[in-house]
Amino acid sequence: MKSIYSFLMIPMIAAALFSSAKAQTTNRAKVANGTLEGTTESSGIRSFKGIPFAAPPVGDLRWKEPQPAKNWSGVRKADHFGPRAMQRSIFSDMVFRSNGMSEDCLYLNVWTPAKSANQKLPVLVYFYGGGFVGGDGSEGRYDGEAMARKGVVAVTLSYRLDVFGFMAHPELTKESPHHASGNYGLLDQNAALRWVKQNIAAFGGDPNKITIGGESAGSISVFAQMASPLSKNLIAGAIGESGAMIKPTFTPVTLAEGEQRGLAFAEKVNAKTLAELRALPAEKLLEATGQPGAFGVAGTIDGYFLPETPAAIFAAGKQAHVPLLVGWNSAESSYQGLMGRDTPTVENYKNKLEQLYGERADEALKLYPGANQEEVIRSATALASNRFIAFSTWKWADLQTKTGTKPVYRYWFSHPRPAAVGQTNNSATSTAPKPMVGASHASEIEYALGNLPYNKVYAWTKDDEQVSETMLSYFANFVKTGNPNGGNLPKWTPNTGSNPVYFMNIDVNSQLKPEQDRARYLFLEKEYMK
Repeated sequence: MKSIYSFLMIPMIAAALFSSAKAQTTNRAKVANGTLEGTTESSGIRSFKGIPFAAPPVGDLRWKEPQPAKNWSGVRKADHFGPRAMQRSIFSDMVFRSNGMSEDCLYLNVWTPAKSANQKLPVLVYFYGGGFVGGDGSEGRYDGEAMARKGVVAVTLSYRLDVFGFMAHPELTKESPHHASGNYGLLDQNAALRWVKQNIAAFGGDPNKITIGGESAGSISVFAQMASPLSKNLIAGAIGESGAMIKPTFTPVTLAEGEQRGLAFAEKVNAKTLAELRALPAEKLLEATGQPGAFGVAGTIDGYFLPETPAAIFAAGKQAHVPLLVGWNSAESSYQGLMGRDTPTVENYKNKLEQLYGERADEALKLYPGANQEEVIRSATALASNRFIAFSTWKWADLQTKTGTKPVYRYWFSHPRPAAVGQTNNSATSTAPKPMVGASHASEIEYALGNLPYNKVYAWTKDDEQVSETMLSYFANFVKTGNPNGGNLPKWTPNTGSNPVYFMNIDVNSQLKPEQDRARYLFLEKEYMK
């Protein structure tokens, strides 16, 4: 009986296998360069990883603007991440899933909920952070599956970093058809946007509904892409999380200064010509960037990608006129970012303000008071955060509100991470000054993109899950409609040039609040926007 049952099951098993194989082969997408075959997550989201959006920037293409990707024949497997860009091991919070590291790094990844190519879903293209010297689109915190489950086609990518992505040089300028050099990493992002514009319909995305987003260097990138005449017409919306290319954050340099930096680096690696620089192994160039003062990464006012400073472009109203969702975290830097190794006493704090602001120190003290140690820590944390990255982000929001024609939604992320797994936040036995509790730089990423499970360091709680659902929903709504509001979310009022300015304080109990610290930013504006 058993043998007869097994015999009867054979056709059924064969049919199931055939059906499974047929289902797998349907997870394909036809793009300009050829046919891709992706994978399907357990949630039903389809993913395509390691898609080349430009030719490998190696050999003679090192330090050239990205060139079109080559076509392939047959079906290309898109089931694993491509290599990450050349970078030193700098940041401990970066957990890569990439296929190694290489100069051949211009690949992107797509997550889509679409079942067909004609759904025209909204698209989010997300740029990773890492100071333009580290990071990759394969990091779990940027995974696009959660965003896709919200009905958005999510895209991450890799772009050139450090000296590979930002070196200007007189010979590079001379050989360029645009008489420009530097900004190769930003040009990579532009190439990815053009690729998405051309091909995203194959994944069910709408090429006319592309929102760009990013955190830290990724946020600075969003700001730059909004300003660049090469990209501003490719996007329908923008999300910036902590950072803009405005002094003192990643201040761009003139082409002449960029070229001098490139010449100085070439001298350090004993390369007298561009040909010699291109002949050097990538590993040797990367190793050289680790030497103190070897190379300072900066965007270049190259007359092509950036015809003038991005701040000037925004001030003149020549940026992308799209809805903007932008904000920063409550503790972007600790008080040590201002005080250094000095104990946060009232006297040390006043001395630090006098060192920084001279005759304006009393004005600074009124805005950032320090009558006791607790107040010193609170004010030093705020001032360090503003000097690091909050001021530049505030100025971005302020400029877009004044000269843009679309709503600006501002947020302040104040929810601190929980304790690490196996630890508690109780440090009552310590006699050292306690840092202010707040949301540190980059801590919002997992919340905003719905990726708490990818970070195994922290003991996430129900509160964290609630904050993540709130922030992810806001972001997804914004990508879909240019407006974060919807459902039962607390109502978020945009800024459109009228007073008062509002921001959404994102925490367990998210609340809309009027701006309270404008005087602090206007004080810093006198220093940075001369």
